[in-house]
Amino acid sequence: MWYSSVVRPLLFRLPPERVHYGAMGALQGALALPGLSGWLRAQYHFAHPALETQAFGLQFPNPIGLAAGFDKNAVWIDALAALGFGFVEIGTVTPRPQEGNPKPRLFRLPADEALINRMGFNNAGLDKVIENLKKRKSKILVGGNIGKNKNTPNEEAVADYLTVFKGLFPWVDYFVVNVSSPNTPNLRALQAKKPLSEILESLQVHNQSQNRPKPILLKIAPDLSTEQLDEVIAVVQETGIAGMVISNTTLSREGLQTPSALLQSFGEGGLSGRPLKNPSTALVRYVYQQTKGTLPIIGVGGICRAEDVKEKLQAGASLVQIYTGFVYEGPGMVYQIKRSLIS
Repeated sequence: MWYSSVVRPLLFRLPPERVHYGAMGALQGALALPGLSGWLRAQYHFAHPALETQAFGLQFPNPIGLAAGFDKNAVWIDALAALGFGFVEIGTVTPRPQEGNPKPRLFRLPADEALINRMGFNNAGLDKVIENLKKRKSKILVGGNIGKNKNTPNEEAVADYLTVFKGLFPWVDYFVVNVSSPNTPNLRALQAKKPLSEILESLQVHNQSQNRPKPILLKIAPDLSTEQLDEVIAVVQETGIAGMVISNTTLSREGLQTPSALLQSFGEGGLSGRPLKNPSTALVRYVYQQTKGTLPIIGVGGICRAEDVKEKLQAGASLVQIYTGFVYEGPGMVYQIKRSLIS
């Protein structure tokens, strides 16, 4: 209650990207202080056997994860673990560092409990991310979300994905192939059958050559037609990857409460948050039914409360991830959801 009534109104007066880095930096600093660190961990720690979840060969202490895009450079893993997440997905990571799109590129839609972003895979690059991963102390499960650099032609995308996959392989527990962000030009074209097959097959060849292969999942856009989605499902099954992440942000602006003039001022970008809840859940349900429940799914989109988590799980998701809901609900969100799931 204190977050929504006091803290959030103050934070929302500042630019979103500035708040993002400032708030997480403050949390990380607080966790470095022995007395305050113990108090914070006690506030947000909650474990229960009923929350433990198995998916694609991994054991998760709870099914609530943090979606990619929040901790792009693997800087805050320990701080996020202290807030009670069951797993954290870093990235999207590209082979070379890139600035992303010009600022401002992140916008709040409070009337819709939503965000619009056109970040553009801004990250410190593979080498720096590996350096950060080596420093982490927490044993929380970490996923690596991988992509290509903006200036890499789609025809050469396989090499970028393979480079990041090989580099992160010793340091993460699973991988997510991101070909569905709307903020890198022509990236979504890689969801077509031929390029998608080439990327996933190349990753699988290297993966299967290792002593202990790691789960590979594919993150898809919510804007695919049924025909396109069926084609993607077929490629996933043919290549034998471990699962899917459903879904990325949407280009749709349908049914929003935010005034159209304000939306136009924000410009292009992917929409996340409450408006994505029903479309993403429908996609989870469809993929679950089409694959007869044989394909593990991480459900993402519009999760703000425990009821939203239950809805995704009932639709067929094995795990869920949050991002925008975390911005609107605050640091106690994961604790509250976990308590509600077993009540």
